[in-house]
Amino acid sequence: MNDIVELIVSASTWVIPVLLAVTLHEAAHGFAAKLFGDDTAQRMGRLSLNPIRHIDPVGTILIPGLLLITAAPFLFGYAKPVPVAFHRLHPQRLGIIGVAVAGPATNVLLAIVSILLLVWLPDFSPSINQWLGTTLNQSIWLNCILAVFNMLPIPPLDGGRVLTAISPMPVARVLARMEKTGMIILIGLVFLLPYVTSKLGIDLPIFQWMVLEPANALVRLLANIFA
Repeated sequence: MNDIVELIVSASTWVIPVLLAVTLHEAAHGFAAKLFGDDTAQRMGRLSLNPIRHIDPVGTILIPGLLLITAAPFLFGYAKPVPVAFHRLHPQRLGIIGVAVAGPATNVLLAIVSILLLVWLPDFSPSINQWLGTTLNQSIWLNCILAVFNMLPIPPLDGGRVLTAISPMPVARVLARMEKTGMIILIGLVFLLPYVTSKLGIDLPIFQWMVLEPANALVRLLANIFA
């Protein structure tokens, strides 16, 4: 029984940050879209802060669960994308940028709030202090990973949409066509390629180079500013 309780408590230090991070990330996209004139997310009930409305079976449950079970050195997840009718945004290019940046910016804000809570929360019992400290530290790390990952300039990630919005029209059209295949390309580049090269004896930690190291730098920067 004690082992089950310990497992639940340990899992909660990741589950709570994941649910908050992906829920607020997606809700922020919806709120930004409404600000720029598109109420699609609101009409579909996606402006809610209820995590159930944003849960993706694979991205919010399966992938984080597998990473937890395999004791991976980091946790990663995502929610169902909030529907946005980009043609209804006004002004359109600025709207696309605003909607795209809203999600990662929310993750950075959550990381800052977690740092401030870690610094300013009063002392409780040792067990509660340990749980809070672990949860907040993992919230800082997770939100910085999500912010960096989502700002990679590859459609359909948020950074890819920003790149599309600021590119000349011929380039923007090409990038827009990558929306459906970009995630496959990204998975192949970040996960499958390193796996294949590792079988050949070549270490190619692309995810570490592209996401983990910049996220670690972001954590240090925020900690230096707000801790």
